[in-house]
Formats: sequence, C-alpha cells, structure tokens
Amino acid sequence: MAARMSVLPSLRCLFDEPVQIRVAGLQPQQAVTLRASLLDESGELFQSHALYRAGSSGELDLSRSPALGGSYLGVEPMGLLWALQSKTPYKRLAKRNVLTPFCVDLEVYEGHGEDTSRLLGKCTNERWFLGEGVKRIPVREGRLRATLFLPPGPGPFPGLIDLYGSGGGLIEYRASLLASRGFVTLALAYMSFEDIPAMPKTLELSYFDEAVNFLCKQQQVKDTGIGVLGLSKGGDLALSMATFLPGIKAAVSISGSSFNSFIPLEGDGFTIPVHPYDLGRVKISDESGIVDFSDVLDDHMDPATWACRIPVERSLAKFLFLCGLDDMNWKSDLYCQDAVQRLQQHGREVEIYSYAGAGHLLEPPYLPLCKVSIHRVLGMLMHWGGQWREHAKAQEDAWRRIQAFFWQHLMDSDIPKSKL
Repeated sequence: MAARMSVLPSLRCLFDEPVQIRVAGLQPQQAVTLRASLLDESGELFQSHALYRAGSSGELDLSRSPALGGSYLGVEPMGLLWALQSKTPYKRLAKRNVLTPFCVDLEVYEGHGEDTSRLLGKCTNERWFLGEGVKRIPVREGRLRATLFLPPGPGPFPGLIDLYGSGGGLIEYRASLLASRGFVTLALAYMSFEDIPAMPKTLELSYFDEAVNFLCKQQQVKDTGIGVLGLSKGGDLALSMATFLPGIKAAVSISGSSFNSFIPLEGDGFTIPVHPYDLGRVKISDESGIVDFSDVLDDHMDPATWACRIPVERSLAKFLFLCGLDDMNWKSDLYCQDAVQRLQQHGREVEIYSYAGAGHLLEPPYLPLCKVSIHRVLGMLMHWGGQWREHAKAQEDAWRRIQAFFWQHLMDSDIPKSKL
C-alpha cells in the first residue's frame, strides 16, 4: 500500500490507554480521510471518520495534525475512538466478554468527500479490558453474584466493589480495567442477573455487606478498608454502603443521587424508603419515543422527602462525586451538591467535579458517548445526554481522579507510575 499507518507505542493496549496514531508515506499536503471501524460482540458496526491534510513531509500525526471535518474537528489524538457511532441508532458500545479485545480497524483513504474509495494504508488496534496476568474469577458464594478480578502479584492491593446502574446484569469491563491498574476489584450484580429479579421488591444492605466481607478475606487485599464506586443507581448504593457499612473507607458516586432511588433499602432494623416520583411527569418525544426522566422525581429539598435521604454525614468515609452538567436522565449535579453540602456542614472531607457538556453515562475513557439507548430493565429509550467532545474529555479526567482518589485513601499513596 502507498502509506504506512502505525499505532504507538503498540498495536495492542488496554482500552483506557491513549495511543499515537500516525500515517507516513503520503504526498506532501495530500488530502486524506481516516476511518475507524469496530464490530461489537452482537455484530453491530461502530464507525468514525475525519478529514486530514498531510504535512510537508507527507506525514500525519493525530496528536499534532488538526481534523478538518468529519466526526470531529481540530487536534484530537483519540478522536477516532471516542467519536465511534453505531450504524443502527441508539446503540451503546459496551464490552460483554472482557477476555477478548475490541479490535479497531484504522484505515486511510485518498481524498475528502465522496471520492474516498482508494485505500492507502491500514492497521488494527487491539484494545483489551484485561491486563496481562490479571485473573478473572466468577463468584457464586452465598447470595453473591459477582466476578472477582485479581492483579498479578502478592499485593497487598487496594480493594474495590464496582456497581453499575438500574439496568442490572453483571457488568465487568470497568472492574477488569481497574484490576489492570492495580486494584482487586469485585464487579457485583444486584438486579436482573441469574436468580436476582429485574426489579427486586427491596435491596438488602446485608447483601452488600457480604460483598465487603468477601473482599476483605482475599489475601491480596490491603487490610485498611474497602472502596466502592457506583454509577447512577449504583452511586446511591455506594453512598449507603459508605454510610452504614464500617468496612467502606472511600466511595465514588458517578451520576448518582443523595437519596435512595427506585427500590427500598433494608438495613438492620431500618428501611430507607424510595424517593417519591411521578411517572406522569415523564416526557416522551412524539417522533422518536425517547423518554426524558429528568422531572420525574419530587423536589429533593422538600422536607417530605427527607426520610429517603442517605445520611452520608454520619459516615467517616471519604467521598468523591462526579457528574455531568448535561445529564438528561436526572439532575445528578443538583443531587450530588446536596450530599456535598451536608457532608461539608459536618466537617467531612469530600470532592466534587461537575463536567460541562458531559452526560449521565460517564464511562472509562475512549468508550464513545451514548446519548440514547434502551434501558435494559424498563425497555424504554432513555435520554442520557452529553456532547461528544466534552463528554470524552470528562471521561478522561474522571478516570484519572477515580484512581488517584482510591490510591490516596486506601493505600495512603499516589498512583504508582507503573499503573499510569
């Protein structure tokens, strides 16, 4: 082929790693189109493209060369990844089997616009979710429905419990990446998985306590306490665990709330009821059927709802809140600010980062924005929000902050350079 396409430092990497995409052997100032293609495990095709012009030496370096059009504009070293979009509308790119990589085919074509049929060069970037030597161990102990990920070596490592949202299932890809960065991580199912109902009548705090105890018993886990992170419904569960379970030392809430949402939470001698909501306030787009849930919940500042609050101010754990200001699913920034204010009033240590242009589904970096997708339990097209570039930048920043936060509070150290 006329051009040489390369991915540095290696064609094979972890999914959360940035890479340098280069093209050599072009004509000086040659107009070219770069395309990325990824086939997910269900056979869905995700693609992006960008228009470039080679430099005077006939080379392109996406860390320095600006895109002139296409899926994004300007200098975006990882734009071909975070701008991937499915050919079928409303599909979310998510990894089901973490033992295999996502393979991203990168191609460079001659010209801009309609006439881009001549392929000049190509390569494939293998993006893995499981680092070398990381063990994946299914857990079916007692009531637990989980997967344990162990980094290589004797440790001790910080221990984490990873919770996803009300879509349910056992979601492993974030946990496997965190294990690849040096955390013993337990991906924990609590809805819609195996014998766990899609919409349980209640959630029992004792189930999550079982998970904490299980993780504490692992020899490679440092004995100074466990961390928990959760997205959406998992975010408020992370707060409840940090409030009521003494084994939790640090908690991260991603697009979460300050109250118990949608399912009653039963503790030892108490129940936190569901924050009131009215499905009559759901807004449905006539044309597409997309559901906007953002006004469904009652005002969280109304004292009539305060029995549903999670009393985070009682906790001695450390907290990190992450949310998008373009979250169209619910008012996560408002709800997180409520928890932060209560913690600060009680002298607790807390961090919060609210990202302009970021939506509800803040994922590990380089997974593309999903603005709309079908909620697995409700079966509705949910509007998650987010702007492409801003959401991508937020995911990169949030991922760094999550790791630094847990290293600091579970290991009393900075992120080891080997884990960056």
